Amino acid sequence: MIYIIITVIVLLIIYSSQKKENEKIVPENRIEIQEHWYTILEENVFFYQKLDTQQRLHFKKRIQSFLNSVEIVAVDFELEDLDILLVAASAIIPVFGFNNWMYPNLKTVIIYPDYFNENLEFAAKSENKIIGGLVGNGMFENKMILSRRALHHGFLNKTDKGNTGIHEFVHLLDKLDGNIDGIPKALIDNENLLQWLDVVHDKMEAINNDDSDIRNYGGTSKEEFFAVASEYFFERPKLLQRKHPDLYKMLQECFSIE
Repeated sequence: MIYIIITVIVLLIIYSSQKKENEKIVPENRIEIQEHWYTILEENVFFYQKLDTQQRLHFKKRIQSFLNSVEIVAVDFELEDLDILLVAASAIIPVFGFNNWMYPNLKTVIIYPDYFNENLEFAAKSENKIIGGLVGNGMFENKMILSRRALHHGFLNKTDKGNTGIHEFVHLLDKLDGNIDGIPKALIDNENLLQWLDVVHDKMEAINNDDSDIRNYGGTSKEEFFAVASEYFFERPKLLQRKHPDLYKMLQECFSIE
């Protein structure tokens, strides 16, 4: 019974968000950054901590723009400011190097309280709850689903080179050319694509030979490698530069980060 109720709730969320997409555009800046949000960012977002004063101001404005263009919805729990800001930070970090760029392929982020399975079940008795996030297709087009637990863990653990929120938003960037395939044509110049594929091949081979510190999940496919490597790039940039200078350089150019 609980699964039926949850499914109905999710379908209502999808219907509501699709209806809003068809309504007239709401004026920008209807959501204002709250003063205490600065403290939340400072305490929880490592990327933000490294920014200078001017960059922090720009980051805050980008968060405001994101929150005015994307709806964030919680399923079976009440949204808190930290949830909202971690989603927004996950979105802005990968595109911070692109001036005022946003996600044309995202309208709604749906947050589940815990990890979920392929049937989108997250209740305590559900089996195979291993999914922390996904980018939707079909009826979930322009939607993202995130696990609240996975989202928070990505920002709490500053040494594991992983961040679920960033991972899923990188998939959205990968999808800009129409496919999530690990070949981000919208971000990498055509003349550098072959070099990118060579680097990806070599790094995935090392992962699958158990000869790499890049997370094993990155060895499952090119698209997952791109997302996993990007997590590493934003979470532990200096370590990536030291251990994988070729990959670091390509991601640096890809995300336009100095």
